[in-house]
Amino acid sequence: MKIAPILHAMRARAEEGGPLHWRLVHTGQHYDPRMSGEFFEQLGIPAPDVNLEVGSGTQAEQTAGIMVGYEKLLMAERSACCLVVGDVTSTMACAITAQKLHVPVAHVEAGIRSGDWTMPEEINRLATDAVTDWFFTTSEVANSNLRQTNVGNERIFFVGNTMIDTLLANMQRLRAPAFVDELGLESGEYFVTTLHRPANVDSGNGFARLLDAIGAGTRGLPVVFPVHPRSAKTLRALPGLPSNIHLVDPQPYLEFNWLVKHAKAVITDSGGITEETTVMGVPCLTLRDNTERPETVELGTNELIGTDPVRLGPALDRLFAGQWKRGSVPPLWDGRTGERIVAHLERLLCE
Repeated sequence: MKIAPILHAMRARAEEGGPLHWRLVHTGQHYDPRMSGEFFEQLGIPAPDVNLEVGSGTQAEQTAGIMVGYEKLLMAERSACCLVVGDVTSTMACAITAQKLHVPVAHVEAGIRSGDWTMPEEINRLATDAVTDWFFTTSEVANSNLRQTNVGNERIFFVGNTMIDTLLANMQRLRAPAFVDELGLESGEYFVTTLHRPANVDSGNGFARLLDAIGAGTRGLPVVFPVHPRSAKTLRALPGLPSNIHLVDPQPYLEFNWLVKHAKAVITDSGGITEETTVMGVPCLTLRDNTERPETVELGTNELIGTDPVRLGPALDRLFAGQWKRGSVPPLWDGRTGERIVAHLERLLCE
């Protein structure tokens, strides 16, 4: 979702005679076809030039596998730049590997911070930005975070949000999942929930209380819950679910965002989804105490509810009473971020 707009912009520039050449490296960290292959196909991403095929394992095992594989690749065929996106293990591992071989690193979505070191993603962000040369950012908040760590303005490029490039480019292609009729889903009359943070799903009792609060607070409306593998492990041990919560497989990009677009609201502990709901104008209730995307709260449709299930009911009451904020779209979330990134890369690498 984050790399697709950059690749599309690179291909467009290549057709115009642009100077950049690239290869797409898939580390294999996300190896489930639903979480990887279908996204490549739906978003028009070309087959990777290289697949390191790291697969599953602990975070340390994945990190080590990615670093070993990527180091071999760079030593065999050096790059002029390593472009990494987001805050997953692959982002950190490739950035560190490249920098140790003196290959400059460009980080897309740099400067994002939650302040919560219990999140693996936060450690990945901090480590990646510590070895980054050029920072492509989504917001002025991210710019400020970087300046506070003595990153000079000449290395910070406020370009916007590639996730939103992808969303806007595919808005007319969104399609309903096959189960819509079976579950009786009607536009604005159901909820979508995604839960996978350890604080929410690793404890069976805590997870059950949260699901009970969702079931009760949504007043009998259907709740579609695409189940993340981490959540599935705990769900299997629970005695039962509220009758209006419907578990479904992880959804491909086009189907999932169709569900979000037509939902009454989204209940989530994901960061990226809060960006998409903000652009689509869909109310979002985030079951976390912090966010690395404060613009979705300050400007958008998102609200931090916290992890205490007791707080969910009153928030949903406000939603049903029509008292939810309307929100607005943050600056430069306009669908042209990929173009801006490629223009900067051409200047940085080719002039």
